[in-house]
Amino acid sequence: MRFAEQWSWCTVDAICDVTPTIREFRLRPESGHVVPYPAGSHIGVTVLIDGQPARRSYSLVENSDAGTYRIAVRLAPDSRGGSRSMWNLRVGARIETSNPASLLEIDWTRKNYCLIAGGIGITPITGIAAALRRRNIDAPLHYAVKSRSDAAFLDELTALLSDRLTVHASDQGARLNLDATFHALPDDAIAIICGPMRMLEAARRVWNEAGRAPADLRFETFGSSGLMPTAEFRVRLKDTGTELVVPQNSSMLDALNGAGFEVISDCQRGECGVCAVDVVAVDGEIDHRDVFFSDQQKRENRKICPCVSRAIGVVTIDTLYRPEAAWKIA
Repeated sequence: MRFAEQWSWCTVDAICDVTPTIREFRLRPESGHVVPYPAGSHIGVTVLIDGQPARRSYSLVENSDAGTYRIAVRLAPDSRGGSRSMWNLRVGARIETSNPASLLEIDWTRKNYCLIAGGIGITPITGIAAALRRRNIDAPLHYAVKSRSDAAFLDELTALLSDRLTVHASDQGARLNLDATFHALPDDAIAIICGPMRMLEAARRVWNEAGRAPADLRFETFGSSGLMPTAEFRVRLKDTGTELVVPQNSSMLDALNGAGFEVISDCQRGECGVCAVDVVAVDGEIDHRDVFFSDQQKRENRKICPCVSRAIGVVTIDTLYRPEAAWKIA
């Protein structure tokens, strides 16, 4: 694994709503010590969904309080239950969290950067924007939202970036033009983006069409975002006679592991591809929510990342697990 998770307890120190659908939480470690972390990091949290523990991941927001972790959670109507659980927390509640980790490998030696955020994707970008300002680098930030009332941390970002911040509010007709944005960048620029799946897929396509180095587009997604609604679906296991139901509030990975079909995983965010399994057949449609596979690979539907991706209907997969093999090992 790329990082070893260590879990400890925090107390909810403060809660406030930063938009009508985004709630901020400040978590104070009971150890009294905040683990240092690079900009763009996230922490795991343990939540209760229908009385059962589950793990979710939230990016760390730029924080002037060195004694707390600061996260923000969007109340998603079609989520798997994590956001509802978080929104039910009250000040003083105890919550188990992992040590911070970062999957955004940023080359800090460059001179030119462009930051792009979509909706709740602003959370890791706040820390990266502040880190660049501390290096005296004036990086533009393009913040795409449905309306300005949906823009979290707008006052803080305006104070930090001034005219380097551009808010693209779709209800005002100010949509983000990725083609124009990327073509305006110097040749050596790095673009760092976090947002929903549609934005990331569009950014990758436009970036590649512009002839830019794929490695210079750094991105992060949130596993709850997809192209289809989050709904219950079924998974059949090749050569086992087993069919599993994946509830709306569970991932395919959790359903497989819970049924004894253990699948190794790492990031559980659709970014590393460690958990990818073979797709044998699809009776319906797969909603690929990862950013590991290319657009072509997703169209081919030969593999799926069960940590984040879902389906409509029934998908038959091969995890290479065979009952007879398990019996022989036992």
